[in-house]
Amino acid sequence: MRSHVTPQPRPALVAAEGRVAGLTVGSVESTDTMLTMSMRATTQRTALVTGAGRGIGRAIAVRLAAAGHRVALTARNEAELEETAALCTSATLVVPADLTEPRAVDDVFAAIESELGMVEILIANAGAGTSAPLHRISDEEWERMLDLNLTAPFRCIRRAVPMMTAAGYGRIVVLASVASKRGEPYVAAYTAAKHGVLGLVRSAAAELARTGVTVNAVCPAYVDTPMTDGTVRTIMDKTGRTAEDARQILADKQPIGRLITVEEVADAVWFCVQNPGVTGQGINVDGGAIQS
Repeated sequence: MRSHVTPQPRPALVAAEGRVAGLTVGSVESTDTMLTMSMRATTQRTALVTGAGRGIGRAIAVRLAAAGHRVALTARNEAELEETAALCTSATLVVPADLTEPRAVDDVFAAIESELGMVEILIANAGAGTSAPLHRISDEEWERMLDLNLTAPFRCIRRAVPMMTAAGYGRIVVLASVASKRGEPYVAAYTAAKHGVLGLVRSAAAELARTGVTVNAVCPAYVDTPMTDGTVRTIMDKTGRTAEDARQILADKQPIGRLITVEEVADAVWFCVQNPGVTGQGINVDGGAIQS
């Protein structure tokens, strides 16, 4: 059975092949996002995806699993993690956790190391944003945005790096945002945290450049996810617009005139995992909104 990270019982694995010795099967239909066998990774590694319960995190987890990597999944909502695991075609480990809790990162990594081995690919995807005028942002909200969007990724990177450098291999990809590269009104706390995490990526990449560990950020614009659905509801509540009109406002922020898809973001993450010559970059997936 799967459980929260506690000394006992240990979380169970979900395998794609069959039920043996405590392994649970996830039966998955082929999808157009799955890689062909010729594109599967020659070396199967252990990956951790944070915020893996839905949206971008789910798409990334499915992509890594399709490449043959073992994938550990963490987020707060265990039921959503189970749904993601069922879509993966390789061994997965479900580890529900709130990464803003001080001990959570160490506990999650310990569970993964016990069941799957060291984390070789870290995808720090967990994040969230809120909207408020600058003068109405409370200290508590400011701290919450930094804890989730900056401190939690820092703790994950700090925990992963020693083993990665010792092994001479590691891939770290942080899901940042176009808010890492520009300022927008009413999202000061979120923007500050995302600027900070891009700075963390750049500094870590420079420090680790000769170790075999790459560190990159992927910076999406508005993506068609549950997080964007929340933004749509906020626009509707504050302006009285219809859901269709509110969604179009967000779509129009991309020069291509639509929301980015989760698969397009997962493609960029996969590129960072595959390419050892790319490090220290903030890769925009924004339909041309920020040209760099």
